Amino acid sequence: MTKRLTTIKDIAKTLGISVATVSRAMRDTYDVSAETRKLVLDTAAKMNYRPNFNATGLVKSGTHKIAVIIPAITNYYFSTVITGIQEYALEHNYQVMLYLTNDSAYWETKVVRELSLSSVDGLLACITYETADFSHFQELIEADVPLVFFDRVPESVSTSVVVQDDYTGACLATEHLIAQGYSRIAHLAGPRGLNLTQQRLQGYLDTLKKHNLESYGVIHSGFSDENGRHDMGILFNSTSKPDAIFSVNDRKAFGAILWLREQGILVGEEVGVIGFTNDPISKIITPSLSTIAEPAYEIGRKSCEVLIKHIQKQSYPVQEISLPTELIIRASTQRGASSNCI
Repeated sequence: MTKRLTTIKDIAKTLGISVATVSRAMRDTYDVSAETRKLVLDTAAKMNYRPNFNATGLVKSGTHKIAVIIPAITNYYFSTVITGIQEYALEHNYQVMLYLTNDSAYWETKVVRELSLSSVDGLLACITYETADFSHFQELIEADVPLVFFDRVPESVSTSVVVQDDYTGACLATEHLIAQGYSRIAHLAGPRGLNLTQQRLQGYLDTLKKHNLESYGVIHSGFSDENGRHDMGILFNSTSKPDAIFSVNDRKAFGAILWLREQGILVGEEVGVIGFTNDPISKIITPSLSTIAEPAYEIGRKSCEVLIKHIQKQSYPVQEISLPTELIIRASTQRGASSNCI
């Protein structure tokens, strides 16, 4: 088992002072005495503390670089978010340093705790779906380090967030399926513990309740097309089979469509499918996928804008920004209009 690294929170607890005071002492700010600074540095040395992102805080001169932590870059959503971040950053003379976690909570924690702020001024983060303990992020907040979450955000950490309106998007998707005449609607949900999973699930459930309909199944799993395929096998291995699928994202919806086609089930005519993202593949898969378009580029720009404001003004208030989504109707939810050719 890997030994936990000493944090500035540990140093603060040992000395009986605040985390912010430890952070300021390590940054050698004007409001910390020489005696306190020496005490903090001596204690850090005794505790084998390794200077990292948590401790160094803002470099007084500023680096004009920001770190971005994301779970993956191989899908449309994250690559588009990065484009938005990059463009806004460059417009304001900041450079972007990208770190990938591959949806691993271990790597996320390692990156955060070992990332030195001698090279960056602040952090944008999209958490992994494995993450359950957010103490590594909480330490940053307590040390006054600029931090903004986007897309996947923890509910237990209080800092600025920029997301899409997941709840309303889910309501739009479910309302559309009902309007098309589907009534036995199931949901391929995301991993438990993510805010977006909960918001999309709640929008789906509330819309069904509004129309006096019951859920025909909710399955939690990952975000891949293989997860979608697997979930469909579970849903249809029952006597109460759904006639429509609302998927938490497009990739799982792609898996659902491929599974239905392999079973000889007509997509749209027999079982409607709607996703959430508006991935470019949704236009070219057969049948084309109805979906909820996420403002990925705008989320990237806005999250970068909020972070830079936090960097430039320590008293800038915490922001909770939710950007609107849009219903995109295609063949996968049209009875009699979809093609299921290979």
